[in-house]
Amino acid sequence: MSPPVAALAPSAMLRRTDPVRGAVERLARTLPARADATVLLDFVEDDLREGLDALGDVQAHFHDLLLTLHRETLTPVAVMNAGEDLHVLQRLEDLHEVVTHLRRRLSQAAGMIRNG
Repeated sequence: MSPPVAALAPSAMLRRTDPVRGAVERLARTLPARADATVLLDFVEDDLREGLDALGDVQAHFHDLLLTLHRETLTPVAVMNAGEDLHVLQRLEDLHEVVTHLRRRLSQAAGMIRNG
């Protein structure tokens, strides 16, 4: 039986400081040491990072909205500008795409998981 993909994994210190890396390494320990599993793990890691980044942008948008709405003086222009963030709409589309990719990739990973 082949050793797991995680045989070349970075140290435990990196896992503790990088939860995405730790999660991918955990998944790697259950997959066979094959090139397709390694590639799949790279895609999963990229998707997790991209999804979290997109979520951060969406969260920042809502934080900015709250700051705007808590200002002492609200103007129609300030309120309109707060709601017109096209960047957040793009990030939501990105997030939808990433979630779709992760669903497919995790399904592939589930099919590769070694039992026992």
